[in-house]
Formats: sequence, structure tokens, C-alpha cells
Amino acid sequence: MRIDYTGKKTEKEILAKAKSLERPIKNIDGSLLLKGDNFVALSSLLPFYASKIDLIYIDPPFNTNQTFTVEDERVSTISRKKNATIAYSDQMNPPEYIEFIRERLILLRELLSECGSIYLHIDTKMGHYIKIIMDEIFGIDNFKNDITRIKSNPKNFMRKAYGNQKDVIYFYAKNKDKNIFNNVTIKLDENDKVRMFKKIDKDGRRYNTVPVHAPGETNGKTGSEWHGMLPPSGRHWRTDPAELDKLDELGLIEWSKNNVPRIKKFADEHKGKKIQDIWNYVDPAYPIYPTEKNLKMLEMIIAQSSNDSSIVLDCFAGSGSTLLAAQNLGRKWIGIDQSDVSLKVIRDRLDKVAYEYFEI
Repeated sequence: MRIDYTGKKTEKEILAKAKSLERPIKNIDGSLLLKGDNFVALSSLLPFYASKIDLIYIDPPFNTNQTFTVEDERVSTISRKKNATIAYSDQMNPPEYIEFIRERLILLRELLSECGSIYLHIDTKMGHYIKIIMDEIFGIDNFKNDITRIKSNPKNFMRKAYGNQKDVIYFYAKNKDKNIFNNVTIKLDENDKVRMFKKIDKDGRRYNTVPVHAPGETNGKTGSEWHGMLPPSGRHWRTDPAELDKLDELGLIEWSKNNVPRIKKFADEHKGKKIQDIWNYVDPAYPIYPTEKNLKMLEMIIAQSSNDSSIVLDCFAGSGSTLLAAQNLGRKWIGIDQSDVSLKVIRDRLDKVAYEYFEI
């Protein structure tokens, strides 16, 4: 799958350009903050960090045709006042923008480890083009999820269209069968508990029941007789009948009027529900930097797709939320941005954190 447009370079040309722009950056043991053009910075990381980055999260400009500013430490999307400080400008034509993202994605692919993942945060105006570019660069087989992220409360703009309450995150692996994925779960809320665990025992504990058998026939103990009966055709007991006896003695088997046994599962012992592909992480109401993203969302991504020893990279560091989330979880990180406003915000947020800083 490919998308063609004016100005599209070959991968060979892009990698040659990166080679020509390398500027020495030593392979340090800790975290790293770089100021400068991120293509140059990524090019400079390649000699030392190729195939060493386990997780990349990027929230690039969305090609909104806007200028984002900060005025008197308050964030503004568009300011008409002359004294407003420009945080960054987001103004490119579509082919220029697509190639801008594509060039950086090619370098990011080279930096990803064999068990690495990349999350790209974008809106729906340009997202479908970027999805095709990511299929081309990372391989359509390595596509993991198209995540819908609820970004704000409902809007009531007076335009002839539905309200815009979401954006998207594309999640790809370097290798689909090797990517780090820690199966992080979400705790059940009270509504979940009421919905999923409708029964209440004598002690007031919510519970539900599941069959004592599971799909598939076996020839061992789990296929043998228990309480004078065999498992249903095509199934086996979930565990050794001796273990089922222990559960029964503890009152953890519920028998129906028709003498059908089921295992009790309690709400307060539930290990959490699997995270789905619709996320409700609303952005800060009063951001400290334009397009600042939800810190809890970034902590979840980092917990899910990296290990304690991993390096996390964000080459559109912006407010520094990715770096702060990585720091909170004990990961090493690399952040890149060229905006003076961004770098000040990041350094203020990480003022007690040890890291190396370079200007590229």
C-alpha cells in the first residue's frame, strides 16, 4: 500500500540526508533532552541508538493551519496580540506535511528495537493519509490498533457538522509477534461491578458465576468423573477434580436447583478489565503548552508498551508530558523539540530530574 504525492523522496535519499546531517551525540547512560530540528536530532541519534528504543510516542503538529501561542503564561490557539510568544506554527500544504511526517517516521523505524512499538497521535483530517504512510514504512502486518481517544467534553459549535470530540492514535509494532505488551488492565468502577457481578452473598460481596468446565476434551484428570458426572461432551473440567473439591468445601462452588455447579467469582478479587480501543482521556482544561496531552494516558501507554529497562522517545516533546510520564515510571527517555517555549516548559517540569541536555 502506497500513497504518491509531489515531493516524495525515496527512503535511500532520506537516509542519505540523515547521514549527512549527523552531529555527534554520545551514548549516555541516562535520559536526554535535545533542542533542535528533530530530523537533525534523530539523524544524530542513529549511530548510537539504532534499534535501541523500545517505545516511541509522538504527537506531531496536525496540519491545522494555525499558529499556537503563549501570552502571559496562558495558552492560546490563535492570538492577534503583537506581544504573544509563538510556541509553534502548524502551517504546511498537505503533500509537504505528509513528507515532513514520513521522513521522521523512517528515522524512527530505524531507532525502534526489535520489540519496540510506536504510537502516533493525530486528528482525523490528516490521519487517513498518515495511516497509509505508516503501513508503507512499518508494514501493514505490524499494525496493531487504530485507537479512538475522547479528547474533550461535548462541543456545541455552530457549524453544519457533528461535534468533534475525538482524535486518533495509530499503534504499530516493529515486529508484530515480539512487541512489548504488558497487558495492563483497568480497575473496575462501581458501575462495572454492579453490571458484571449481579449476585450478592450473605457477607455483602458481589459475585458472578462461571462454568466449572472449559472447551476441549482431555484424557487426564480434568476429563475424569467428578461428583458422579463427566464434563459435557467436547469439554473438560477447568481444574483437577481434587481442586474442585477444595473449592466446594470453601463454599466457592454454587449449585443450582438442577444440581449444576458453577464457580463463584468475586468483584473485589477481579484483576481488572482489558483496555479497549476507545480511550476516555480528556486533555487538561488549562494546558501549560498548546496541545498538551493527558498525563495519565501517557503513563498507561508507557506502562503497557515498555519495560523498566526501556528507553522512551518523543521527538515532538511539546509540554514534556511523555518525558514526565516516563520519568514517573522509572524509564529512561529522550525528548526533542526546537521551540524555546517548549524547552522552558519541559525544563521547569523536570527541574529536579537528572538528564543530559544538548543543543543540536
